Amino acid sequence: MTRSDPQQAFRQTGWPGLRTRLFHLYFVLRRPMTLGVRGLVHDRASNSVFLIRHTYVPGWQLPGGGVEHGETLVEALVRELAEEGNIALSAPPLLKSMHFNHRASRRDHVGLYLIEAFSQTTPKLPDHEIAEAGFFPLDRLPEGTTPATLRRIAEIFGGNQPSPYW
Repeated sequence: MTRSDPQQAFRQTGWPGLRTRLFHLYFVLRRPMTLGVRGLVHDRASNSVFLIRHTYVPGWQLPGGGVEHGETLVEALVRELAEEGNIALSAPPLLKSMHFNHRASRRDHVGLYLIEAFSQTTPKLPDHEIAEAGFFPLDRLPEGTTPATLRRIAEIFGGNQPSPYW
């Protein structure tokens, strides 16, 4: 009996996989080490978290993205939350953990922030990058939530020890 790999459903092949690898190659050539941020936006009142589904990669995941040259982690987080969710911080986010994202490249690291003080100006509508976005109760996350997203949620809310890997 073989054990199935939960990551397999989120691996890309064909043109989408090649496009993703080319995207990462561009950043490897442009920046020897890549650094990203993800935000776990938690609405305490409804005990829900904000997730996005991109147009170019499968699965529901936490909003975030790459840190640009001259940008701090928090500046990148603020930019990504505004772009991907129309979310504005009303208090500083809390850095919860750092992870080596070996699935993206041998050089990629991701900082995970917890955000509980925020406002959403308007619900995020689909666009060229974001297919869907919304708040989901912790006990009813959408089918297709990525394994990495599930691990981060379990680390923050379930008391699991943070993994050094994304």
